Amino acid sequence: MSVEENGFEIHPGFLDNDSINKIIDEIEALDSDFPKHGIRNAEKKLASVKKLVDSNLLRNKAESYLSGNPEVVRVMVFDKTPDKNWLVTWHQDKTISVNDKKAIPGWGPWTLKDGINHVQPNLKVLEDMVTFRIHLDDANESNGCLKVIPKSHSLGILSKNEQDRVVRESEEYTCLAKPGDLLIMRPLLLHSSSKGTTPHHRRIVHIEYSGFKLPQGLTWA
Repeated sequence: MSVEENGFEIHPGFLDNDSINKIIDEIEALDSDFPKHGIRNAEKKLASVKKLVDSNLLRNKAESYLSGNPEVVRVMVFDKTPDKNWLVTWHQDKTISVNDKKAIPGWGPWTLKDGINHVQPNLKVLEDMVTFRIHLDDANESNGCLKVIPKSHSLGILSKNEQDRVVRESEEYTCLAKPGDLLIMRPLLLHSSSKGTTPHHRRIVHIEYSGFKLPQGLTWA
């Protein structure tokens, strides 16, 4: 499996146990303060995640998939547990968050979420982004691991009806992973995850990088 051909690839044992344990220790220190659907802007809230995001280990890796210097777009931490056991339907990641709202041909609609401008940009922006999912625990079908439709990233931005058709006509791939494994994927790759049948910790550090130079003075939020 390769990102270029299939839209995703898995790198076993990418992150060492010491780094994994430091991130887990920080997450567990949050205890009941862990948000139901994950920690947004995790690099601003967890020192161990900030260190990882800024590391040459990740930036050098991201650079090989992008046209320019990798910029951090979004960082989140997810955890599925018995009381946080959600379903994510098939979708593409088509929205970015930026510092301002501008009238740009081919961009829209615009929305405001938590005071931050979100927009669906044109295809070129989304094609110059890459997502890293670093697993801190086992991820399998019993705890709701990610499922993808290989090669769907090459189909462009799809409507809901088009997404449904592609899913019906395609064979899904289940992304099994061990602690320290890295899943790399393109945002437009169709993906989903089921609720865990026997849910337990499925902690993931989700990092999005871009090499695209935003127009009209916009910066990533």
